[in-house]
Amino acid sequence: MYLLKRPLDLLLTALALPVALPLLGLASGALRLAQPGPVVFRQMRTGRHGELFAFYKLRTMTDARDPLTGELLPDAARLTRIGRLIRQTSLDELPQLWHVLRGQMSLVGPRPLLPRYLPRYSAAQARRHLVRPGITGWAQVNGRNALSWPEKLALDTWYADHCTLSLDLKILFLTVLRILRPQGVAARGEATMSEFWGEE
Repeated sequence: MYLLKRPLDLLLTALALPVALPLLGLASGALRLAQPGPVVFRQMRTGRHGELFAFYKLRTMTDARDPLTGELLPDAARLTRIGRLIRQTSLDELPQLWHVLRGQMSLVGPRPLLPRYLPRYSAAQARRHLVRPGITGWAQVNGRNALSWPEKLALDTWYADHCTLSLDLKILFLTVLRILRPQGVAARGEATMSEFWGEE
């Protein structure tokens, strides 16, 4: 991992905060008015070297459950209209700037995934944890959730093995373009992404 990655994270995050904080306030206010429950979603995720951390993002889904089984309804049934808009514009990711400041995440890197996936990775796929997870990444600008799990994890691994300053700057530039023209926000037939069960 190149030496300027952490200083670049801190510099760009500091520059982004004057714009990000008002947007975060507006998005949070819209969610507060549009849906019940807390505005922020908290979940344990996997960081660099497999270390766990409490991950935050704006909550774009309700906690609606099946009245008979008590199980959470599918993502598509729980994703609200305002939540869908906030996901499409990636405003739900803004709380993760806090993780960047704390050193738990980077601006660019593989997305932090669920701890239960850890034993399901192949040895090659597990290399994605050699770098800090990111708010955006190589997989996000090359298809996002429209990719299959093997495709996404292969891109994550490639990034971990080829991380450079020029690549990070390219990914950040492409991320801005993807936000302006959202693509691949959800997997086909899903509101977000299906469960990862291992090699496919």
